[in-house]
Amino acid sequence: MQLMATHPEQERGFTLVEMMVVIVIFALAATAVVLAMPETGGSLQSEAERFAARAKAARDGAIIESRAAALDVTAAGYDVSRRVDGEWQPAGAYEWVQGTAVEGGRTRFDSTGLAEPLYVTLRRGERRVAVEIRSDGTIHVRR
Repeated sequence: MQLMATHPEQERGFTLVEMMVVIVIFALAATAVVLAMPETGGSLQSEAERFAARAKAARDGAIIESRAAALDVTAAGYDVSRRVDGEWQPAGAYEWVQGTAVEGGRTRFDSTGLAEPLYVTLRRGERRVAVEIRSDGTIHVRR
């Protein structure tokens, strides 16, 4: 007597549709990860805010120490100097994050916090952020 299979043989594995769904889910997850990654060296906005904070610290130091402070902005970075015994002494040197292009100049804070106006523009590609130092010593970051 021959035994007949009551269940036809079933193939095991994934269908093409199931595989495509899994690939789409992985692609969406990878896209979310890439979009959430921060820029190398931080954002341009962060770079401008860091520069503004150091400029404010130079201004505040000029007021507290009752000595003039200078801020020299170049394409490579910026330097902070303080007037000591009639001479400018370096107080700090900072470099821009790689890829940051800058248009700037020089400003000086007197012992009351007043400044020579300066407008510094930071660029990376098409993005721009400006830092404005006004004559009254206030410092603003502008997008």
